[in-house]
Parts: sequence; structure tokens; C-alpha cells
Amino acid sequence: MKASELRGKNAGELKDLLLELRKEQFSLRMQHGNGNLEGRHQLKTVRRDIARVKTVMNQIQGESA
Repeated sequence: MKASELRGKNAGELKDLLLELRKEQFSLRMQHGNGNLEGRHQLKTVRRDIARVKTVMNQIQGESA
């Protein structure tokens, strides 16, 4: 997921995406805890996607202030 793709979305869509990514992160953490997670890189990818979404949300909020 690229930041340029995220900038095309509105605040509501970004909030929904953030919620979805956090649920995915929780699921991956549980799989890791149980020893069922095969690709540990997935955790890193989801964590970075969450950071991207939060960054774009803050940029949008800063522009409207």
C-alpha cells in the first residue's frame, strides 16, 4: 500500500482501513503467540501500513485546521 493511494481516500475510509489493519495485526500477533505464523514479515508489513495510514490522516487533519 502506497501513501499516494491513501491520499485519494477521505477520512472515513481511512478510519475504516485503520480499524481493519489493527484487527489484522491482532490476528497476526495471536498466530505468532500460538506458533502458527509462518511469515513473520507480515507483522512488519501491517505495522508499516498502520503507520502510513496514521501519517496520511494527520496530514489531512493538519490541512483542514
